[in-house]
Amino acid sequence: MPDEHDFAALWISLRLASLTTAILLLIGTPLAWWLSRSRWRFKFLVEALVALPLVLPPTVVGFYLLVALGPHGPIGALMEALGGAPLAFTFSGLVIGSVVYSLPFVVQPLQDAFDAIGQRPLEVAATLRASPLDRFFSVALPLARPGFLTAAVLGFAHTLGEFGVVLMIGGNIPGKTQVLSIAIYDHVESLEYAQAHWISAALLLFSFLLLMMVYGFNRRFSRVQS
Repeated sequence: MPDEHDFAALWISLRLASLTTAILLLIGTPLAWWLSRSRWRFKFLVEALVALPLVLPPTVVGFYLLVALGPHGPIGALMEALGGAPLAFTFSGLVIGSVVYSLPFVVQPLQDAFDAIGQRPLEVAATLRASPLDRFFSVALPLARPGFLTAAVLGFAHTLGEFGVVLMIGGNIPGKTQVLSIAIYDHVESLEYAQAHWISAALLLFSFLLLMMVYGFNRRFSRVQS
């Protein structure tokens, strides 16, 4: 059975995934909209930068974030100059690392959803004198609902299961930076397979239910639209 450290890791993981997903939706939505609508010739550079975590090993991303957030890194030094503490091995550091590493899992579904809308609905709204902001909120956002659901679920699930980045940035401090993926590793390393099975099976079931919900909603939404 899971112990008190496992439940603490569960709470930290849920907080981390929820906060990361909320931040990613806030910054990912305007970024995805810009990527979908921009005709800038060097837009591919931004797209490549956003997608970089998909191909980089998590330890590489985690290492450079650790250097940046540590006391001798630019962000860590800035925090100290402002009277704060370096962000490495803290929950705030985990949030920053998770936002960076899960960014493409939120931006790309949103960009695909905005691309699928096309120009026609927005042009019709423009003929009715809707401002660009009105067209975004009253036309684009409702039509992109499946993309938002997919982005939120992928961002949440990816953050919940991340190992390499959070281990590099946050270490393995029970009750502070230890998340479920690291707790599983600890149990396996200690040959405590029963506890590892409990956590792994729960994450497997949770992930399956999330994906089932996404596919079910998207299928229903497609039927309504057609």
